[in-house]
Amino acid sequence: GHEIAGEVAAVGERVESHAPGERVIVNYYGTCGRCYWCRNGAQNLCSNVVAQLGFSADGGYARYVKARPDMLVTLPDHLDSSLACTLGCSATTALHAAQHIAPVELGDRVLIYGAGGVAYSLIQVCKLRGAEVIVVGRTPRKLEIALQMGADAVVRVGEEPVPEAVRRLTGNEGVDIVFELVATRETMDASLKCLRKRGRLVFIGYSEDQFIANPLLLVIDEIQILASVGSTQQDLVDAVDLASAGKLTQVIDRTGPLSDLNQTLGAMREGRVAGRAVVLP
Repeated sequence: GHEIAGEVAAVGERVESHAPGERVIVNYYGTCGRCYWCRNGAQNLCSNVVAQLGFSADGGYARYVKARPDMLVTLPDHLDSSLACTLGCSATTALHAAQHIAPVELGDRVLIYGAGGVAYSLIQVCKLRGAEVIVVGRTPRKLEIALQMGADAVVRVGEEPVPEAVRRLTGNEGVDIVFELVATRETMDASLKCLRKRGRLVFIGYSEDQFIANPLLLVIDEIQILASVGSTQQDLVDAVDLASAGKLTQVIDRTGPLSDLNQTLGAMREGRVAGRAVVLP
């Protein structure tokens, strides 16, 4: 319940930035606003997080949710709320990784390891920045969606060793950037083997698996290991702007009422949802 959009129902007496009836999207990071990271626009690294909606505080699986005004971004009238709510994590996570952690440049070859909501946003962001994009996944349906979202090529796990497939698709060069959305021992090892010299491996997926690498080989090829977590308030503003301009869309697999939440979550656990499922109050 951390991806939230809705209508302001009421505001505190000192709130001047938003008013009842206004449509907004909510940043699920409730940060302190005072630490070094917050002062420098990196709210995702806040040292004193007050609450994370949907994690350590009540999120959007409800008719009402409480949020501070600095966590809100106003939605334009033409942007549908069902699409907008999905921007709050998958799109912003992609923007943060591809704009700030490993800035994608014109002509880059990018590999996205994993095919889901964040991957679909990453495809679009990387294509907007002029990259060639390859997506790795297991499910044919999800890989087909990746192609529809703009991927130049897809690799299905199990049909061919992933590093060999990537080398074949890149003329044996490898890729400039790998965005790792899975982070198992197997996928991390394969991702590293897909990089060209001076390549960047960016961990986004949450995992406690051990990453094992030979530091000598990293040094010889000047490989960079990076990590990207969440997003900032500015990333949310950027995501809304791109979606509003028709440059960023989301894959909504299903929409259902709050009363069907358990069935929706069950479908997600079983891997029957490609992209995002939207819950309506």
